[in-house]
Amino acid sequence: MPRTLSQVAWRWLCGLLLVSLLPHLQADDSGTLRYPRRADGDEFRSIYALAQLQLALDKAGSPLRLEPSYYSMEQERALVNLEHNDRLDVAWSMTSIEREQRLLPVRIPLDKGLFGWRIALLPKSRAQLLKDVRNLDDLRQFSVGQGHDWPDSAILRSHGLPVKVSSNYGSLFRMLQAQRFDYFPRSVIEIWDELEHPRARQLIVDPHVLLHYPTAMYFFFSRKRPELAETVRIGMEKAIADGSFERLFQQHFAASLQRAQLDQRQLIELHNPLLPSATPLQRRELWFTAPSVR
Repeated sequence: MPRTLSQVAWRWLCGLLLVSLLPHLQADDSGTLRYPRRADGDEFRSIYALAQLQLALDKAGSPLRLEPSYYSMEQERALVNLEHNDRLDVAWSMTSIEREQRLLPVRIPLDKGLFGWRIALLPKSRAQLLKDVRNLDDLRQFSVGQGHDWPDSAILRSHGLPVKVSSNYGSLFRMLQAQRFDYFPRSVIEIWDELEHPRARQLIVDPHVLLHYPTAMYFFFSRKRPELAETVRIGMEKAIADGSFERLFQQHFAASLQRAQLDQRQLIELHNPLLPSATPLQRRELWFTAPSVR
């Protein structure tokens, strides 16, 4: 019996719908959202991001389960794997123009911009190194340590600050102890946990200077998986609206921010030439508001 035109059209429409839904079905069928595993001993660096990611999935009603990658990954390797949709579904990183061209960001700063608020780790023997720093010119006499692929390196160099780099996060602490550079600026929400790590036993937090440049840490996804980015975006917006995002943020970082005594420090403002124009700076509820600083 010959098919009618309406039957053919209906089958074609159903096939088209199936193709359009295929990425969503694949995401649900896989059951997991794979994220970059940290090296042994560095798992603490992922606790907050994973908590916010799980909160977003819960708020979006997603059944996806978080699962670490089989091998640990440094930042750039994770971003390359993610770009090619290769054994990784999500990563979190400081944003830049280049990263937003390669990857699909959810433009909600899970750090509330605090990765741009930096205080320095110093060797204990040089605890007063930055005591007399009052401005950028004063700071230029000291060398700074950073990861070779971190956007921070380019930001600091753009202001004439001498930067020495390493391809390995852990080695930066050893380099600082050996005084291969002078100071290691860290986010105010990560420095205290880092200070408790055994590799930082000969280090101390500088009490004098606060660097700031506008930036954001986002969840990033492959451009081939927009449905995953949209799921997390919806969940994060719901968490912001009902206050659960802020409660989780405060649970993790309220003590660290109080300990940092930001209002007692000499503030040095830096421009960020890598900040994408699409950064939602106009949404004040997404950003940390610092107390008055010197």
